[in-house]
Amino acid sequence: MIAGLVLAAGPGTRFGEQPKLLAELGGRPLLEHAVRAQCAVPELERVVIVLGAHADEVLERVDFGRAEPVVCEEWREGQGASLRRGAQEVAGAEKVLVTLGDAPLVTPALISHFLDQPAGTRAVYGGRPGHPVVLGPTHLRDIARLRGDHGARDLLRGGRTIECGHLGSGRDVDTPQDLEAIRNEARTVI
Repeated sequence: MIAGLVLAAGPGTRFGEQPKLLAELGGRPLLEHAVRAQCAVPELERVVIVLGAHADEVLERVDFGRAEPVVCEEWREGQGASLRRGAQEVAGAEKVLVTLGDAPLVTPALISHFLDQPAGTRAVYGGRPGHPVVLGPTHLRDIARLRGDHGARDLLRGGRTIECGHLGSGRDVDTPQDLEAIRNEARTVI
């Protein structure tokens, strides 16, 4: 099985009081763009969305389509907890393509570009690490040891990278200013 995993559990404190994943972009909540991108890739047999902070509001307002939202109760521990929760859900997959809920410009075409890549492959944008990231069974087992606000970066060290700056933007939203910059960039993508 090839699965998709969207990490969307963080509190987004730099964004302000409004949950950033519910901020409007192109008439939809920000998170919905990441969900739709993964769901639009038919080769992803399962798509799991890991929620945490503001989960109740997100569940009420986001259209998840065929994706399966799950809640990481330990979201306050950081990205490692979110990734562990997602890895539990997709255990047994031969490959998992990971994206972020606050990166709305990662397109289905970009995700599809990683379907045939080996585990340990990650996107880079102008040499800067980004998403999608391809995880395999060994990565999924190793993720169980992650603690704190650490993702799979160390597990991917030395793996293959693919420059994707010409295919799209790996930009994510941390602040209202980031969202405004993405709105300007999205006019050419969304």
